[in-house]
Amino acid sequence: MKILIKELAKSQWQVRLDNHAVNFRSEAEARAFTSTLEARLQAPHYLPQRQQRAAG
Repeated sequence: MKILIKELAKSQWQVRLDNHAVNFRSEAEARAFTSTLEARLQAPHYLPQRQQRAAG
């Protein structure tokens, strides 16, 4: 996923996630969002193991 932070106007910032955009009121908010998102994307993700039913 490509993440880009850009200033749209004096007090409007945008974080672009591929083709999706999220607007923020400050650069700090945009950077905090990006930091949280990147941490969540890099965190380990475990898939639950499927339990097999006993045949019977």
